[in-house]
Amino acid sequence: LPVPLKVLDTREVGPTLGADSVDKSIRAGVIGLVVVFIFMLVYYRLPGLMADLALAIYAIVTLALFKLIPVTLTLSGIAGFLLSVGMAVDANILIFERMREELRAGRTLQRAIEAGFSRAWTSILDSNISVWITCAILWFFGNSFGASVVKGFALTLALGVLVSIFTAVTVTRTFVIAAFAIGGEKLRDHKWLLGI
Repeated sequence: LPVPLKVLDTREVGPTLGADSVDKSIRAGVIGLVVVFIFMLVYYRLPGLMADLALAIYAIVTLALFKLIPVTLTLSGIAGFLLSVGMAVDANILIFERMREELRAGRTLQRAIEAGFSRAWTSILDSNISVWITCAILWFFGNSFGASVVKGFALTLALGVLVSIFTAVTVTRTFVIAAFAIGGEKLRDHKWLLGI
């Protein structure tokens, strides 16, 4: 748009203030992650424990990718990572709620697990594709408006969402199937343990 930009305010952030902001953001992120772990464990119980393990693997894999690429974790990059943690938890919640519906309908535990993952897959894929489209727009137009800080947000969010699909669909599924293999159909009788 042919609209002139006017600088209304200019501020300089010294290196100690910037480092302090990053440290506080990381601390807030860790606290948020712990709260999410506790919520998943309390609300979903055994499936929540499986999700927590998958979420821990998610965080390790994502941070390893950030190190390999390399990604500089600025405030906006940390925000993108934390938002992608929410997307990873969202996928697990969709799966577990589908499993609950199937168990309440009287399905066997094995069929509930299969249906939970297969029926939630389209919702997970749709939400993640829409996030990737948004990330692509932010990435390609980040420099156009002089807001290159947006590119770091877009990169960390896109990578985090990519890893979250892997952990929600593959890692969580592996953990849930392993728990079912150990406990068998007898787990279905322990409704409290399954969060029903």
